[in-house]
Amino acid sequence: MKFVAFERAKQGTGASRRLRNTGRTPGIVYGGTVEPQLVELDHNALWHALKKEAFHSSILEMEVNGKSNKVLLRDVQMHPFKPLVLHIDFQRVDANTKLHMKVPFHFSGDENSPAVKNDGCIANHVLTEIEVLCLPADLPEFIAVDLSGLKKGASLHLSDIKLPKGVTAVTHGKANPVVVSVVMVAGAETAEAAPAAADAAAPAAAPAAGKAAPAKAAAPAAKAPAAKK
Repeated sequence: MKFVAFERAKQGTGASRRLRNTGRTPGIVYGGTVEPQLVELDHNALWHALKKEAFHSSILEMEVNGKSNKVLLRDVQMHPFKPLVLHIDFQRVDANTKLHMKVPFHFSGDENSPAVKNDGCIANHVLTEIEVLCLPADLPEFIAVDLSGLKKGASLHLSDIKLPKGVTAVTHGKANPVVVSVVMVAGAETAEAAPAAADAAAPAAAPAAGKAAPAKAAAPAAKAPAAKK
């Protein structure tokens, strides 16, 4: 993904505020063997770029003064309540140095799985992204996850997902985290329980065969009125 940035001469709170008032966003590019470089970007173009998943998870091609640089988005500072990008950070990419990057999962096929199609379950996405370690050339834009084999009562772990060549997952102490769990829908549980409850209640409701229902006790006879003397 390619975008254009411009070299920025001034820095400081006042300079950045004036820059934002002209529709530009201040930023910085750091890393590699050269000094950090101050840049500015068109705010509207940046705002629309930030809405694209690839801008956050892939290697970007930034053009400054006609020179192309490969960078990664590292940090974005947003205004607390205005739709305004206050500052943005990029890191230069070295082709021979492995990098840590969060890559999103793209899930598909859950509607065709036995758990969803036949058993009334849903696929709960426990993780939506994973941190990976790889060379820049091996960095995937996303990791595809096929859920068509999900079954009731099962879960999909990280070890069940095939990672692209050259990509290693970084789990920070969790050896094999759950990525997707299968959850029974509340309505489906009630529907399954209702017939079982009805079957269990039926024998108790009907009287046992061959036994007559107990007769009601006869009401005591009324006493005759005493004779008048």
